[in-house]
Amino acid sequence: MTWLFSRPEERAFTVTGDTSAATAQVARMAAQILSHRPELWPETVRALIVHSAEWTPAMLAHLPQNPNKSHQRLIMRRYGYGVPSLDRAVHSLNSKVTMVIESRLQPFVLEGSRTRSRDMMLHDLPWPEETLNGLGETQVELRLTLSYFVEPNPGERGWTKRHRYSGHGLRFSVKRPEESLERFRRRVNKAARDEDERVFGGANDDGWVLGPRLRDRGSVHSDVWRGTATDLGNRHAIGVYPVGGWWREKPKLERVDRRVRYALIVSLRANAEIDLYTEIANSIGIEIDVET
Repeated sequence: MTWLFSRPEERAFTVTGDTSAATAQVARMAAQILSHRPELWPETVRALIVHSAEWTPAMLAHLPQNPNKSHQRLIMRRYGYGVPSLDRAVHSLNSKVTMVIESRLQPFVLEGSRTRSRDMMLHDLPWPEETLNGLGETQVELRLTLSYFVEPNPGERGWTKRHRYSGHGLRFSVKRPEESLERFRRRVNKAARDEDERVFGGANDDGWVLGPRLRDRGSVHSDVWRGTATDLGNRHAIGVYPVGGWWREKPKLERVDRRVRYALIVSLRANAEIDLYTEIANSIGIEIDVET
């Protein structure tokens, strides 16, 4: 791609690359996904692209044998979520189960002169708990991607506070193995009220490749949890909750009562010869077609 500049004292042409070329490629992938599933929301198409991305061996070669979160931060800054795959985006194989959730919520509500968080969505997933418990210490992988669009605030300059650019933000959290469903619900409700968003850190929720500090940026969040099948069997609930934004900070602009859409994609993969797809399909009680 070339651009013509109007300053004759400088070069008339220059060359652009890198991100510009990637824009055309990802636009093509989005169109291909929509050709397979034209009913999908734009939020879902973006989520599928990000969800399908993986770091290549060449990218991972920059990491040490036992990378920490600082190393993961560097590879994220260099390569993002990796290289997306159209095949992974549109197909689900029996060894890897993918669930797509499209939903809405109202982030905030005005009570008198005060704005507070309103909706928290709890998704209870149909994990085959008995089967996963039977796998014991077998390693499994859970990947989650949350995608939504925000309304930017062009009137702000500097954005000294993290929530001033976007109208709202969303986050996800997964139930911990030792938590009851009610305790998990209370924890997510607390997170929705916590402007600092620091309640999900700590050693009690290890196993995430990125963790909240790295993934909770922008308006698409994707992360991978790795652990035992037994632990995953007890992680069957996912909470999606709002965090602050200028909709909340500026109620006079009348954005408080708006509802927003989001797409949540959940993939489950086990390093074992077991048909997890059929197990989940049977527990749901409906027939689900799979392209292979």
